[in-house]
Amino acid sequence: MPIEPVPDPAAGPVDATDPRPVPPEPPLPGDCCDSGCDRCVYDLYSEALQDYRERLARWRERHPGAD
Repeated sequence: MPIEPVPDPAAGPVDATDPRPVPPEPPLPGDCCDSGCDRCVYDLYSEALQDYRERLARWRERHPGAD
């Protein structure tokens, strides 16, 4: 189950040609079944969060002073 990003209204106006990346939504406490799955929802979230951080860093390079 892929984790979809949630738009952040506090991020300010959106540039339609290069919108600011939005962070992934963290899993809910009940989303993990605690059975040691090879691809746990927390693993998927961690990967999505790392991807978001990398995309945000590249976006900030393209938009200095946007924060």
